[in-house]
Parts: sequence; structure tokens; C-alpha cells
Amino acid sequence: MTNQNILQTAMEQSALDINCKASDFLESRHVIVQSNISPGARKYYKEPIACNLVSYGNNIVASVRGEYREIVEEYINKFEFYHCFETPNMHWLNERLMQMGQKVCFMAEYYLPDVEKLYSLPCRYELKIMGQPDFTDLYKQEWSNALCEDRKELDILGVGAYDAGKLIGLAGCSADCDTMWQIGVDVLPAYRREGIAAALTSRLAVEILERGKVPFYCSAWSNIRSVRNAVKSGFIPAWVEMTAKLEGIVDGMNK
Repeated sequence: MTNQNILQTAMEQSALDINCKASDFLESRHVIVQSNISPGARKYYKEPIACNLVSYGNNIVASVRGEYREIVEEYINKFEFYHCFETPNMHWLNERLMQMGQKVCFMAEYYLPDVEKLYSLPCRYELKIMGQPDFTDLYKQEWSNALCEDRKELDILGVGAYDAGKLIGLAGCSADCDTMWQIGVDVLPAYRREGIAAALTSRLAVEILERGKVPFYCSAWSNIRSVRNAVKSGFIPAWVEMTAKLEGIVDGMNK
């Protein structure tokens, strides 16, 4: 795959996620569409979603339920598009959505591999390719970024790092949609800062590409450790998202 192929695949998937066209992300103007999660959307997208703002660095494509369209349209036209994904401008949107029982919920930055920089980084520990049967006993807190207990059936491939037979690091990928698999990684605290996370992430990304799928990586912009791992592993920022959901859902996550 080329970088252009990979980017196009990601935009096509985002289009399925938020009910727009892939070409909408390349427009210089903002695009607003009716909110709808298609059958081909990433598996973790769940209704109800008041609005989802997505940017690939050119504009904002806003997928919005009808009753919130006026607010969102004013918001994305009021501020520079990249400031719409951060404070203080975000408070403008949140305050108005709260009057309608909604709050800003998820915010994330997504990364795609740069095939000119991606290769399997070296590791001083033994690395093993893992499949679903290997994950059965690994749904524990220490591997909660690499594996997701709520969606075990989607955890399809992994790479483990072993020290004398002991699992010390794990990168796993979730088949979140037909064309793209998301990578998560965990390393035991005593083994961090040795380059294990990057070795696992880069190796898994190569394995995913060899299977004809596009690997992607997600991080909060403030998670510097995760961002550094993405960059070291051969990934580059590709798009950002911000989602608003029911106030009760957001408050429940904060308890």
C-alpha cells in the first residue's frame, strides 16, 4: 500500500462512520450531513450521537442530528476549524449543547502508518505473533489497552514480548471495521522506557499491512507517552474527532 492508498481507505471508512462522502474531507468549506451510523461503521460507534466533528486537516465535516444542526453550524463557522477541537472554543459548543441535554464527550487524534518510515523496530526480548486463542487468559487490567474484554470477538491479532517466557508487553489489534484494524499496546511498568512498545507497535503494523488491512492508532492529544510511541513506530497524525452525547452518558463516565 502507498500512503495515498492508506489515507483514502481511512477517509472512506470515516465516511461510513458519519454518513458523508470521502471527498467531503478534502473540501475547503465545511460540510454538514445528517447523523447516521451505517452498517459499515466502526463497531464501537453507538447511538445516540448528537454530533460528530471530523477533520483531516482541511475543513470540518459535521455529522449532526437535526435538532442540533443550527448550533453546530454556527460553531464551526464561528472559529478557525482546528480551534473547534480544543478549549476555550469548545466551551462555547458545550454550553449550548448542555441546554439541550447534551455534552461534548469523546475527543481523539488518529494516526496512520507512513510506509516510508514504518519497519519492524528491534527488541531485546523475544517477540511472538499471537492470535485469538492466545488471548483467552489475557483479559486483565495490565493488557486493557491491547485487548478489549467487551469486544473479545474483534481482537484478532497481536504481538507479545517475552522475558524468559513471561509476557512483559503486548500489542493487539481490533478488527473494528472491514478495512482497518486498530492497534493498542501495553508494557509492564518494570519494562518501560526500553523501546518495547514501539517494537511491538511497529511489528504489529507491518503484520496488519501484510494481511491487506490498514492499521490505525488512536490517542488523546495530551497522552504524550502514547503520541511518542505512535511517532517512533512510524505513524503520523491523520485526523481528529470530537463527539457529543447525552449528558447522562458523559456524567456516568465521570463517576
